Amino acid sequence: MGTLEGKVAVISGAGQGVGQGIALALASEGASVAVLGRTAAKLEATCELLRERGVVKAEPFVLDVLDTDRIPSVVEDVAECFGGIDILVNNAYTGCYGPLLSLSDEQFRRGFDSGPFAAFAFMKAAHPHLKRNGGGCVINLVTSAMVRWDLSTYGAYAAAKSALRSLTRAAANEWGRDGIRVNAIAPHAASPAYAGWQAAHPEEAAEFCASIPLGYVGDCEQDIGRAVVMLCGPDARYLTGATVPLDGGQANFG
Repeated sequence: MGTLEGKVAVISGAGQGVGQGIALALASEGASVAVLGRTAAKLEATCELLRERGVVKAEPFVLDVLDTDRIPSVVEDVAECFGGIDILVNNAYTGCYGPLLSLSDEQFRRGFDSGPFAAFAFMKAAHPHLKRNGGGCVINLVTSAMVRWDLSTYGAYAAAKSALRSLTRAAANEWGRDGIRVNAIAPHAASPAYAGWQAAHPEEAAEFCASIPLGYVGDCEQDIGRAVVMLCGPDARYLTGATVPLDGGQANFG
């Protein structure tokens, strides 16, 4: 019997990469999974992988998190389809990178809209379901870029994720008495986006990997997903409001 048997997880951006890895890891421990994202074909592909693992239930829900007005209704659709919600993973993010003077106001806002604003909408909508089921878990994905000494080209990204980190801590403080735990993870993961960057910048990628004490970039399922399993399971029942650096020891969150 898995540690998450009977639980229902909602994961945004689960059509590929880190979101898909988290979905596979949670399903391997018995959780049913609502797979959210923008591209129907990718969502269905993830659901097929989950079904191959023997997941009790996996269903796709097409949603662009930039459409924050739709988030509450999608959360209600998920709760109706699955009979409740126990785990919420805010993974989707559509932001921008580059020198500050190269970014438009719209690009800067998009990072906040898809990051903390979308997560805020998901968390508010999911709160009554998480509370009703005796206490659930929220996992928000942030980044070690928040604590980089040199933030050049990462400023907009780090700003949005820093806001999400603060939101995580506030929700943990306010919702603890509802039995809801809220934590953040800051992962380095071998996602499709990382693979594209590695191919385009092989020397920089090699230097980046060499700076990780454990010597490699994390696997989306085995390193990132399994850590989320732990955070959502009974062994972490006293942990809330934390930011866990899943980066092989590279960052110092202090």
